[in-house]
Amino acid sequence: MHVLIEIFLVVQINDNYLKLKAGYLFPEISRRIKLFSEQNPEVNLIRLGIGDVTEPLPKACCKAMQIAIEEMGTKIGFHGYGPEQGYQWLRDAISKWDYQRRGCSITAEEIFVSDGSKCDSSNILDVLGKSNRIAVTDPVYPVYVDSNVMTGRTGEAGQDGQYEGLIYLPINAVNGFEAQIPKENVDLIYLCFPNNPTGAVASKSQLKKWVEYAKSNDAIILFDAAYEAFIQDDSLPHSIYEIDGASECAIEFRSFSKNAGFTGTRCAFTVIPQSLKGKTSEGQEIDLWSLWNRRQSTKFNGVSYIVQRGAEAVYSEEGKSQVKELVSFYMKNAEIIRAELMTAGFHVYGGQNAPYVWIKVPEDLDSWTFFDLLLNKANVVGTPGSGFGAAGEGYFRLSAFNSRDNVRAAMTRIKNL
Repeated sequence: MHVLIEIFLVVQINDNYLKLKAGYLFPEISRRIKLFSEQNPEVNLIRLGIGDVTEPLPKACCKAMQIAIEEMGTKIGFHGYGPEQGYQWLRDAISKWDYQRRGCSITAEEIFVSDGSKCDSSNILDVLGKSNRIAVTDPVYPVYVDSNVMTGRTGEAGQDGQYEGLIYLPINAVNGFEAQIPKENVDLIYLCFPNNPTGAVASKSQLKKWVEYAKSNDAIILFDAAYEAFIQDDSLPHSIYEIDGASECAIEFRSFSKNAGFTGTRCAFTVIPQSLKGKTSEGQEIDLWSLWNRRQSTKFNGVSYIVQRGAEAVYSEEGKSQVKELVSFYMKNAEIIRAELMTAGFHVYGGQNAPYVWIKVPEDLDSWTFFDLLLNKANVVGTPGSGFGAAGEGYFRLSAFNSRDNVRAAMTRIKNL
């Protein structure tokens, strides 16, 4: 007698995804908005939640991209695959205007053009070992945490939402929103200044302490400077590399998304100094520049020629003037939000060197309840602080990215609650 045994092979998934808390913050916001809009189709929502820009691209960038499109339609001007690291002329412009004019000795070869800082801050884990001890601020941009969860660098999440294996550095009103140097040794440190979501900034003296800590502990700082263009205080650093020694212990992420409105166009860059070193599992020293260069050459085909020409135009005289106008427009929005909410009796933070205003919610509400209150009663969308981490509970983020009329209308609605 023969017995037929059927074996069903099932592809195994990455179990680390199952550790993620239910719903990434922004999709959950979108889900609630969608449900509300379906039930209230006549309501005009004002969205000050997700930090997406609303104003048109700078005309200099549009003109540059139009010229590039015309070039692509000719035999002599056509471009196929470009260099994975970015075209030399864009890297030269970034090096000159974003770094060397501020006294930072960052060369064009140390700049890698990409399609977004969100991608780069996640993909950098490809070249970093899983045994590293990782510190993040709390609240924090969720991508830093979730990308570590996805790649198996954490344990499970506790009841407070914090993951085993991560070291959390609370930033709040009590400590002046200043990230405190950890007492224990860590290997990777995520810092974002001007900060998303709190709008806090870091002074040169504060960043100097982090650089000194990183160098003395052979750690690496992953520095997100996506909002540096919004800094209004001339005494504040725009780059971690304005601090002596940072090129030996820091990677910096930058973006054209917020300063020049490239959220839908996609262009950013990451700086990895050639002097930055890591160690193999056997203790051999190796430069991270070579590893990232290999990673990009293998997994990335580069940003389109047309978009890079648009990004290059940011550094033209016309482009710099138009970007300055864009930044000033959004910062005026932030000023209005701050002033109106303070008049309404809220405790307000940020919004002076960043496009985000961080507010304390009323004592009898949690941040998601306050989200629902604004959505349903004021028809205004913000972002609950708890979505950025346990220390964000009790706070709420409003974005300055919207039209002037919408910002003023949103403040009137909130004040009328």
